[in-house]
Amino acid sequence: MCGSRAQGRKPLSPVESTQSTNNLTRYAWLSICAAILTIVLKLSAYWLTNSVGLLSDALESLVNLVTAIVALAALSIAARPADEEFAFGYSKVEFFSSGFEGGMIVVAAGAIGATAIPRLIHPQPLEQVGLGLVISVVASLINLGVSRILAQAGRRYGSITLEADAAHLMTDVWTTAGVIAGVALVAITGWQRLDPLVALAVAANILVTGFRLLRRSARGLMDAPLPSADVETIKSILHPHEAQGITFHAVRTRTAAARGFVSMHVLVPGDWSVRHGHEVAERIEDEIRERLHQVAVFTHVEPLEDSISWQDKLIERE
Repeated sequence: MCGSRAQGRKPLSPVESTQSTNNLTRYAWLSICAAILTIVLKLSAYWLTNSVGLLSDALESLVNLVTAIVALAALSIAARPADEEFAFGYSKVEFFSSGFEGGMIVVAAGAIGATAIPRLIHPQPLEQVGLGLVISVVASLINLGVSRILAQAGRRYGSITLEADAAHLMTDVWTTAGVIAGVALVAITGWQRLDPLVALAVAANILVTGFRLLRRSARGLMDAPLPSADVETIKSILHPHEAQGITFHAVRTRTAAARGFVSMHVLVPGDWSVRHGHEVAERIEDEIRERLHQVAVFTHVEPLEDSISWQDKLIERE
């Protein structure tokens, strides 16, 4: 094995690592505070209106609170540096957080359905709709602002946990918008069954989001490859070297939330010195890390003319 640098920059010092952890966990704390505030607002709106649609919206915010707490724990663990027990780091724990959030969304969808169906059979009138809707709008604006902040932070730090939390909050925003429209129509038309129908639509909408998060988490836990755009970037880096007579095989990638891993065999002319082969492999690693941040690159140099070098081609992955 020629090289295995974990990042495109020097390892973080303990102080820098702590700062990075704080940068992520502060967003989780922001999500927790926003969830508590919106739960209070939405439950108040439900208490004023007796709308099962607004209750379903409040239940989704309760899921936001639970998952934000889990996200805080996951981000704290993921920020730990690699050690002897976990040599590849702790970043993969974010997939557990994302999967938990997806599971909680599915549970919330079931709870909403169980609440809405009896009201569909036995509809009840709504009360103080105007004030309840104003409170819901305020709660939705809070979620909208926090969602945008988390989405930007997730892209900046490559955190699947923050991205999942942002996606869930954005779903909550659209859910609240639909609930507000439905409850307003109930007040205008007097059709009381529309309220539980809106709640069931909320359940179906968030159910789709939950299954998407579960699928993404499952792929990550099963060592899914890097995104296709990143794989194409790697190919574009290797191509000029192939024109110089160097061959590559067993090129494999995998993702672990914010981190990525690339491994390959580098076949060079057998009359090259060990030093020369090593320098070429290091140069290739540097080129990949310059283009793809937070990626660990592993290379194995072999003589091009030796038949043994080709016997392990069975581990090639397209």
